[in-house]
Amino acid sequence: MDTLNSNLTRIEKDLLGEREVPADRYYGIHTIRALDNFKISKHTVGEQPNFIRALAQVKKASAQANLNFEKLSEEKSLAIQKACDVLIHHPEKWSNSFPSDVFQGGAGTSINMNSNEVIANIALEMMGYEKGRYDIIHPNDHVNKSQSTNDVYPTALRLATYYALDALFVQMNHLISSLIFKSSEFNYVLKMGRTQLQDAVPMTLGQEFHAFATLLKEDVRLIKKTRELLLEINLGATAIGTGVNTPQGYAHVVNDYLSEITGLKLIGAEDYVEATSDCGVFIILSSTLKRLAVKLSKICNDLRLLSSGPRTGLAEIRLPELQAGSSIMPAKVNPVIPEVVNQVAFKVIGNDLTITFAAEAGQLQLNVMEPVIAVSLNESIDLLTNAIQTLDEKCVQGITANEKVCFDAVMRSVGIITLLDPILGHAKCDEIGKQCIAENKTIQEVVLEQGLLTQQQLDEIFSFENMISEIAVQPFEERVIEKVS
Repeated sequence: MDTLNSNLTRIEKDLLGEREVPADRYYGIHTIRALDNFKISKHTVGEQPNFIRALAQVKKASAQANLNFEKLSEEKSLAIQKACDVLIHHPEKWSNSFPSDVFQGGAGTSINMNSNEVIANIALEMMGYEKGRYDIIHPNDHVNKSQSTNDVYPTALRLATYYALDALFVQMNHLISSLIFKSSEFNYVLKMGRTQLQDAVPMTLGQEFHAFATLLKEDVRLIKKTRELLLEINLGATAIGTGVNTPQGYAHVVNDYLSEITGLKLIGAEDYVEATSDCGVFIILSSTLKRLAVKLSKICNDLRLLSSGPRTGLAEIRLPELQAGSSIMPAKVNPVIPEVVNQVAFKVIGNDLTITFAAEAGQLQLNVMEPVIAVSLNESIDLLTNAIQTLDEKCVQGITANEKVCFDAVMRSVGIITLLDPILGHAKCDEIGKQCIAENKTIQEVVLEQGLLTQQQLDEIFSFENMISEIAVQPFEERVIEKVS
């Protein structure tokens, strides 16, 4: 792999002339030009090991197919395949060999050529030659044979994205498990449900947390289903989808080899011309990530509301205390984890818009904007993965319930008048509720004053089991009595 210091250089040529390349580098002249041209983000292709691995897998499958069709000698094909294996097995060790900016023009040509150069030079070293001996193994003529950036890059992007989602699913499932655990822990905590930020009807805190888990379970299923669309590839399309410069049947054969290498059930595109220009799969996948971001943000908004206070807000739950909340206000602690997840959600939503514009901006037989699609998708997946892990480990797992606060809020709420609606009628309940608000009295007090129901009847109607009929658990009041006794 590339070292960082060298005073020796080699001379390489391309259609624009000659350039010096550090002798110990595995990349070549095309990568040097990309480094000169694209100084945009300070983020490099080498920071994306999934993408490096996917590129190497595509190149290995191509080398196998070219040997199958006798377009490469066995010696050259095997050398290229072995070089690809080095990148496939340890892509993270080759980050310095992929130094070009993730933002670049050319529809990914610089990235494709970077991979061709690195693979060629690894192969040359394995064969006992110096780097740059392209008369033996050439980046274009051999490593890139029967290929184009326009089928290599989108295929690698699909594979890399597919791989990246594995880590997201792991963290989503961890968070879902934590939420379900909390829903069980809180299944006895009676609280007031709210609609439009106003009192609605009673529920349990466990039901509220179970709903959070269900929100995310739906997204796991949706993203997994959408991810399968990435398995339709255009490898073999070459420049515009016609398969120019490939032997007949090449697309089918290279697809089979790539499926074997990746272990994925890859499907050749129905129409390679359409597939080479279309980025629709990235639009729909990004939209599922946006949906996940929106749901996460909603959950975090709710956590911040439920923990607001601690004395003048809802204060129904307590979030873990992680850091001082103010440089001027003593004893203040803020909900910093939900806040940072909110911000991640906003970024993912913005990335989705970027992907939408980029997918629309392609003209005719190619979409040259795929690099920004790759950047945005990769960033969204990474941000969501890290944010979900942080939310789970630093927030959700440590949440506790303020049971008495929740219970007292229910019993003084006007919202529980809903349970009397079938007995007293809607109009009478409106009247009772209005009086409670005006005189700052509870529902029970007004109903007893008017002689509408007895205390025994009210106790039965407002029992925990009656208010939360789906879950038969021990009411908070009885638990308190047991603890006291």
